[in-house]
Amino acid sequence: MSTATKPLMILVAGPYRSGTGDDPAKIAANVHAMNVAALRLFRAGHIPVLGEWFALPLIETAGSQALGDAVFTEIFHPIAHAVATRCDACLRIGGPSAGADGMVELARSLGQQVFLRIEDVPGCG
Repeated sequence: MSTATKPLMILVAGPYRSGTGDDPAKIAANVHAMNVAALRLFRAGHIPVLGEWFALPLIETAGSQALGDAVFTEIFHPIAHAVATRCDACLRIGGPSAGADGMVELARSLGQQVFLRIEDVPGCG
């Protein structure tokens, strides 16, 4: 990990279920894409986070039985919003996603930096 700039805590916001038809392989591919971006941010000296890293273990522990059930809904977006408020910036990746777009709007409303391309993040260019 190295960077010439101050490390930023950056929320990686991308589609999770959007465009997947709830196909587990497509959801896994979306999470993988966010993790790849997170690794690149880490290697540039930043602290990457995904709401999924916090939400998914809690959702499983709380006994969710299906994507979008009451337990999933109780935890998934609320924990992502809480995590986002602790970040310095948001990186939006991937295709259409109302949830990811909501994270971008939240970041902007909090005065955080928003990056729409990973190449624009300091140290990632």
